Amino acid sequence: MRIVSLVPSATETLLAWGVEPSAVTRFCEQGKRFRTVGGTKDPHVEAIVALQPDVVVMCDQENRIVDAHALETAGVSVHAISITSIGTVGPEMRRLALRIGVAPTLGDACGVGTSMRPERKRAYVPIWKRPWMTINHDTYGASVLASLGIVSVASGHADRYPAIDPVEARVLGADCVVAPSEPYAFSERHRAELEVAGPVVFVDGQDLFWWGVRTPAAQARLAMKLSSE
Repeated sequence: MRIVSLVPSATETLLAWGVEPSAVTRFCEQGKRFRTVGGTKDPHVEAIVALQPDVVVMCDQENRIVDAHALETAGVSVHAISITSIGTVGPEMRRLALRIGVAPTLGDACGVGTSMRPERKRAYVPIWKRPWMTINHDTYGASVLASLGIVSVASGHADRYPAIDPVEARVLGADCVVAPSEPYAFSERHRAELEVAGPVVFVDGQDLFWWGVRTPAAQARLAMKLSSE
């Protein structure tokens, strides 16, 4: 099949399944290996249509619905993935595998560790700066942390990605800060600003937010990182 992947997590998973996409986004780590067709938020629709793909893999959390509609209007088949928690990874990956006609290699791994541990810490999880933004409970990243006993201070917020800065996070009862390396590249140079909300632990943003074949190992790596701090 001719498959275009507009989701870095999906690209990683497809390759693990032995499926090589016809094109990927510039944010996919394998961008130098395959043709790129723009980004997740600004794909080159005309270039994708010209490739005549059998299916374009997208995600409702990472891609824009306007682009999905544009592709469908042009006669291109779109497969939309929706990941909001660890528990949705297994079913969504099996659905993707069925769509492209392969046997998924996730096995039962994505069913392990989906139960939430008792709350151990309340964390501020910044995902952006200018403005400061974080995550509520209805996100994959929050689900991963909750499985490790860490709850986002914005867990009950109505917005998935509320605008909350470190000072507000402290007021909300943050015990610590879990600062990922993406989508915003938080690093040591941000420690002083983040410490307003509590002790800071820097983690791999891909392990926290990328889903698919990496989920089980990523969960284990994060558990080790966060328990050692």
